[in-house]
Amino acid sequence: MIQIDDKLISEEIFSEEFVCNLTKCKGACCVEGDVGAPLDKDELEILDGIFDKIKPYLTAEGIKALEEQGTWTTDPMDGMYVTPMVEGRECAYVTFDEKGITKCGIEKAYEDGAVDWQKPISCHLYPIRVTEYSSFTALNYHEWSVCSDACTLGRELQVPVYKFLKTPLIRKYGEEFYEVLSGAAEEWKKEYGS
Repeated sequence: MIQIDDKLISEEIFSEEFVCNLTKCKGACCVEGDVGAPLDKDELEILDGIFDKIKPYLTAEGIKALEEQGTWTTDPMDGMYVTPMVEGRECAYVTFDEKGITKCGIEKAYEDGAVDWQKPISCHLYPIRVTEYSSFTALNYHEWSVCSDACTLGRELQVPVYKFLKTPLIRKYGEEFYEVLSGAAEEWKKEYGS
C-alpha cells in the first residue's frame, strides 16, 4: 500500500492495466451484479434534483423502477446507498444503443448539457473501489470477470489503472493529488515494475 495524506492506495492501481472495451463487454458492469452502483451520501440529493432532466434519456423500464424505488436505494445486505435496479438486472439509469451496448443515461444528459453532473463517482472511478474508514480512505483495485476484456486491452496498450482513471481521480481528489499519485507510481515502477 502507498499512503498519500489520509488515503491508502493499493499498489495494484499502479501494476494492473485496464482500458474499457465496450465493443467486447457491452457495458456488462452496468448490468451484472447483485445491487446497483455505490453512491456517496452527497450524491443522493443530486440524483433527486436531476431526475426530471435526465428522464428523457432513460428507458421506460428504468423510469418505472426509479418512480417505484426512488432515485436511490440501499443495499439490503449492508445498508450502503446504491442506484436502483430494473427487476434485479441492470442499473435503472442505463440505456442501450443500437448495438446493445449499455450507456449511462445520466452521462448522456451531461454530454448534451442537460445536467452539470456526469455520473456517480463510483461508476466513473471503476475499477477502483473507494472505502471510507474513520481515519483513512482506501483505494483498491477491484477485479471482476466481466472486465477481462478491459484488462486484455489495457495490457495491449500498456495503460495502468491510475492513468486510465486520470479524469475521475482528479474529479474526486483534485489535480494536486493526481500529481502526487503519478509521482508515487513512477517511483513504484522504478523499484518494482518490470
